[in-house]
Amino acid sequence: MQYIGFAPEEGAFKGSRLQVKSIISHISCVQITPDTPNYIVVQYARVVALLLMGGTMCLDSSENLVSPLYLAKLEDTVEARNYSWGNAVLAFLYRELCNASTKSKATIGGALQFVQIWVWSRIIPLCPRLGASRVHMGQHSIDNNRVFPAAPYGTPYDMESDVIMAYPGNFNPQLWRSIGPLIFYVIVEMHYPEQVLRQFGMMPNIPDQPDIQDMSLHKITRSNRTGTDWVLQHIHYITRWQRRYDTVIQRQSISNRRDTDRGY
Repeated sequence: MQYIGFAPEEGAFKGSRLQVKSIISHISCVQITPDTPNYIVVQYARVVALLLMGGTMCLDSSENLVSPLYLAKLEDTVEARNYSWGNAVLAFLYRELCNASTKSKATIGGALQFVQIWVWSRIIPLCPRLGASRVHMGQHSIDNNRVFPAAPYGTPYDMESDVIMAYPGNFNPQLWRSIGPLIFYVIVEMHYPEQVLRQFGMMPNIPDQPDIQDMSLHKITRSNRTGTDWVLQHIHYITRWQRRYDTVIQRQSISNRRDTDRGY
């Protein structure tokens, strides 16, 4: 594999996927120094990115196998910066969460560490106390009318935090409120921020029902679809993604808690 600078040993592949231990074994043998040729540094970076995406961010239920499909997007390392890797990770996580909700599903993948971090930072009573060896939850009841802004449940996003304001180009917070698709090869998951507007400190309304066509996307898998051009398959959603700045929700900010009930 010229892109990553090493040829995996015999038996390292299971089907079309590569064993994680083979990648880690290679990484542990490479020493990067100021004198290392640039092409070796680039190859090493591709291997690390492959392990990060396939072995951590988009981890599937196999636990120890990584698909080389990411390498196609890492061939040009300059162009790779322009891809929305975060949205791909979120699409994968959404699909895994959806699949895990079915009764017959016993495993789950995706970047579950993000779910845990989100819960601990947004739903304060679920966050473990610093230094505590055990978490005693006790009995909690949630009054939906007190969720925002005073109650400790569902802490809204701080859209004007120092970090976000310092790096607006990196976080691009307005896209958090964009209605549209999240795309990751075969996976297309819809992002519906209008259903959680109070999370953004905005006045909620009664959201529309999800589009039936969007819901049917869960039936599309890679099984028996070898050679499928997913760009052509999902061109409708790719076009919507390219117009994502046109679908950013704008609503009145919440000034009075009681105002949030009027739409209901």
